[in-house]
Amino acid sequence: MIKIIDTFDQVRSLLSGASFDLEKWKNYINSIYEDSSQFFLDDMQEMISGDYTFEKDFLPVILAVHDHPRLSELHRSFQTVTDRLNERVLNTFGRELDIEIVLYLGLCNGAGWVTALNGKNVILLGMEKILELGWEDLDSMYGLIYHELGHVYHKQYGKFEGPVNEKGAPFIWQLFTEGIAMAFEQTLVGSPDYYHQDKNGWKDWCKSNFATILSDFRSDLPTMTRTTQRYFGDWVSYQGYGDVGYYLGGRWIRFLLENHALAELVTWEYPRIEEAFLAFTRAQL
Repeated sequence: MIKIIDTFDQVRSLLSGASFDLEKWKNYINSIYEDSSQFFLDDMQEMISGDYTFEKDFLPVILAVHDHPRLSELHRSFQTVTDRLNERVLNTFGRELDIEIVLYLGLCNGAGWVTALNGKNVILLGMEKILELGWEDLDSMYGLIYHELGHVYHKQYGKFEGPVNEKGAPFIWQLFTEGIAMAFEQTLVGSPDYYHQDKNGWKDWCKSNFATILSDFRSDLPTMTRTTQRYFGDWVSYQGYGDVGYYLGGRWIRFLLENHALAELVTWEYPRIEEAFLAFTRAQL
């Protein structure tokens, strides 16, 4: 069963002017999940490195929430997307998802984050990051929540942990898992060609350059690392465009769905996925 936890009404009381009371925030977050504040603080500390500091890079994003002109729009979008969401998923996929979706004020931990807290699977939606990224509109919110639910579906009903150390393998796996989430998202939206990333001609460019993206991804695999990959994330760039791996993954899974059901694909383990990737490249290039 999908449970919705909406803390929107508590957020403005946590912020005032140019001040942020961390202790007050800890009490707030611990009221949602007991003794969980350190989890968020540890994640924030991992992100603070090099030139990044809490005061310069994180605090302004958090404080901007209080008087943000699109905060109410964010909340309306969240309410629309989550209304009868459990029923929508059950009617579409014939299965329920065991997940809690939390709209909260974080410490720039992420706009959408699938994790576990106190033994519960959760999707954490950080208002401060959603506003910073400009994802408060309804279409973006559909994409954000539906995509994360796709990962939950994969984790709950299939094999979600992939290879770690083999050269190139983690990125074939990531391409597969992101493609699964894209297919889940597209199915719920009701459009096999839907991509929530499609802004400023993104989808048309990806479509026109599909063969090049696939060829470059395959060529990059032997030397690809977390810091050098250029396909996953709005902070990386492939020929001036971000998130092209989501388009590539979506096209791959659509190719596989011609002969396999999504419920079957999520059960595949890595050797079969690697074979399927090689078959996909042979068919497309």
